[in-house]
Amino acid sequence: MTDFEGLVAVVTGGASGIGLATARLLASRGARVACLDLNPQVDEPLRGIRADVSDDDSVRAAIDAVVAEFGRLDVVVNNAGIGAQGDVAANPDDEWRRVWDVNVGGIVRVTRAALPHLRRSPAAAVVNTGSIAAWAGLPQRALYSATKGAVHALTLAMAADHVREGIRVNAVAPGTADTPWVGRLLDSAPDPDAERAALEARQPHGRLVSADEVAGAIAYLASPLSGSTAGTVLAVDGGMHGLRLRPKS
Repeated sequence: MTDFEGLVAVVTGGASGIGLATARLLASRGARVACLDLNPQVDEPLRGIRADVSDDDSVRAAIDAVVAEFGRLDVVVNNAGIGAQGDVAANPDDEWRRVWDVNVGGIVRVTRAALPHLRRSPAAAVVNTGSIAAWAGLPQRALYSATKGAVHALTLAMAADHVREGIRVNAVAPGTADTPWVGRLLDSAPDPDAERAALEARQPHGRLVSADEVAGAIAYLASPLSGSTAGTVLAVDGGMHGLRLRPKS
């Protein structure tokens, strides 16, 4: 499949997990892909560029570098994000500001810097990484859930603002994905095996979502073949958002 042939994509958080899986998939389908990351160690044909999405100067320099090297920018995948645990009283103000600044402010900075270039693209698309946590009340995820709810709302607002400019904005909402971040959470649990089993059990299809599955959804939304899809938040959660199964007998 070569639906991204001739297009240039930027993937934030592109050196690991969902970001890396997405970057590899877009490249396999013809895109030239720059991975923006704090530690941008990626293999060819991917291009790694250091960027801190919480710093506007860093973001603008990275976007400028992509356009200087490739001559254009068509697709932005806003995937960079950090997690947080605890109820609403658990995280101090500094942590609220930090997580909000990365998970929401990062999307603002990257998209803002990319907009002048996207406006010149015949196939412009932005895909944001939201979360099932924006829809489902998950325990001990108050701060993280708040930021992802904002990502979903921001996605719709951006889609409304830019669809008539030819820029499609959508989001994916993964369930609990088998990524390095989730792996670290499991490793820190008192009983990692039991914790993994609990996370798997709460998703109707009975397992964690793979990074490749989320990448496939991102590629679908970003592809020129999906030119009439805008303002959509696509669940990739094994049915957790919409299904209500009876307990196993």
